[in-house]
Amino acid sequence: MIEDILAGRAEPVPARHAATVVVLRDHDRYGLQAFLLRRVRSMAFAPGAYVFPGGSVDPRDGDATLAWSGPRPADWGSAFKAGETLARELVCAAVRETFEETLVLLAGPTGDTVVGDTRGDDWEADRQALLDRSQSFGEFLDRRGLVLRSDLLRPWAHWVTPLIEPKRYDTRFFVAAMPEGQRARDVSTEADRVAWVRPAEAAERASKGEWAMLPPTIVTLAELAEYETVADVLAAQREIVVHEPTAEIIDGEAYLVMPESEARHYWAG
Repeated sequence: MIEDILAGRAEPVPARHAATVVVLRDHDRYGLQAFLLRRVRSMAFAPGAYVFPGGSVDPRDGDATLAWSGPRPADWGSAFKAGETLARELVCAAVRETFEETLVLLAGPTGDTVVGDTRGDDWEADRQALLDRSQSFGEFLDRRGLVLRSDLLRPWAHWVTPLIEPKRYDTRFFVAAMPEGQRARDVSTEADRVAWVRPAEAAERASKGEWAMLPPTIVTLAELAEYETVADVLAAQREIVVHEPTAEIIDGEAYLVMPESEARHYWAG
């Protein structure tokens, strides 16, 4: 199948639009830390891999009536080179998926406040309703009187799954600070372990084969290791370009080839 795709005899699977969020915090002892989840081994995509919270866009994420504060969809579209509707979907998916997987909610009663602790039976019921798609994220925010805080996010990267993969995603990466008063969930339905870890340590564990990770995760962690604090990360000026690893057949074996601009991060671990 791989040879057929590379030779043009078969069409690759279309890539689904997705969003992922690197949630960050400043630890008194360990410094800058990122939140990672280990995907359960039964998952069809990246089983057993450490990843950032995220997932595919829901068509309802493009609801234009959703309460919104911060940079408008058109501004996000400029950053990610996307149309306004897709940009709205990506930001909404980023906030929704982060809540679904971690209970971290980048929203508040007003455009300059953030909700506090999101643990409890009522919040869990809402999370389950989002997971089973019985309510949209816009309906969830409206019922609770909340506003999506797009100003708490920053654009970071754009990765596309290689053409040869059976499941493919066109993913925009965001970064955000852990809101004060909230706590990340221990596990999600898709994860069996979570960790707050220094980006450099996580990248090193991956390079040693201790933690399974996809290349975009390793590269992102290596990039974040260059910063001292969450504020430094949020203040970084990023030009978002598309990174799409390619595949080559060498002596009958398929090899993944990283974009040249990112290979130094990946191989350095």
